[in-house]
Amino acid sequence: MSFDVDKIFETLLQGELPKEQEISSLCSKAKEIMSVEENLVRIPAPATICGDIHGQFEDLLELFKVGGEIPEVNYVFLGDYVDRGFKSVETMLYLLALKVKYPERINLIRGNHECRGITQQYGFYDECIRKFGSLNVWRECTNTFDFMIVSAVIDDRIFCVHGGLSPKIKQMKDLNTFDRKKEIPHDGPMCDIMWSDPDESVKTWTYSSRGAGWLFGQEIVEKFCHENKVELVARAHQLVMEGYKQVFNDKLVTVWSAPNYCGKCGNLASILELDENMAKVYKIFEQTPLDEIKPDKKTAGDLYKYAV
Repeated sequence: MSFDVDKIFETLLQGELPKEQEISSLCSKAKEIMSVEENLVRIPAPATICGDIHGQFEDLLELFKVGGEIPEVNYVFLGDYVDRGFKSVETMLYLLALKVKYPERINLIRGNHECRGITQQYGFYDECIRKFGSLNVWRECTNTFDFMIVSAVIDDRIFCVHGGLSPKIKQMKDLNTFDRKKEIPHDGPMCDIMWSDPDESVKTWTYSSRGAGWLFGQEIVEKFCHENKVELVARAHQLVMEGYKQVFNDKLVTVWSAPNYCGKCGNLASILELDENMAKVYKIFEQTPLDEIKPDKKTAGDLYKYAV
């Protein structure tokens, strides 16, 4: 079977699923493209930063309506494409198809949910079995997770990562010192940057109740920004009711792009647009009425916890 990425788009937008062989070809091509990218990718402005999506496929399509379509816009996604939402398969395949068709225009940073263990507990694993009757698609996608980048820097001024900082990463260049092409470890710098959170009550570092990563304070962020000559740390990973939240004298922002998370949180979503001069505009959007969310038995508070 010859591989046609446009057919993938057409199938998904018609509300159908590609064949397993097409998905295998898509994942192989995506891995080939991402395998040559460094752990830290340098991206020119203008660019648009997007937070967690969590399988809310129709809301992803709405995001592109709000922010502009690829290839006209250069996108940086901060991870957590799967789990929780009802259409993780469609979301992941659509983003991988964009990466294959426009590799220079979309950057897919890995989140803590792009992980075999987590997806077995929070929806993606079960969704793949339900939709395809086997684990083949889950295996293809989770193998592709291993090739995703783990960070980016826009115009050498805005550092992008899924979760946060790590006590073992002093300089951005340190991010290129470890092998990312593996399952997310339970500790160490690769784990930290996907699991850590800022905390306004913390000065430096303290343990996180998630069971992975750290809580870090303003002093850590200001030191990191100063030593790396960056203006802002942009991250996702935490639900923000207003769509985004700036802390630490605007040295760090959390961007969240899954509106009405899990169909019950009632939150807004946002994207952060940066023009050619790095001027910032936050665009807010709500859940599209077409979105279908898988009911979740856990409370909103449980959404923050590490799945052991």
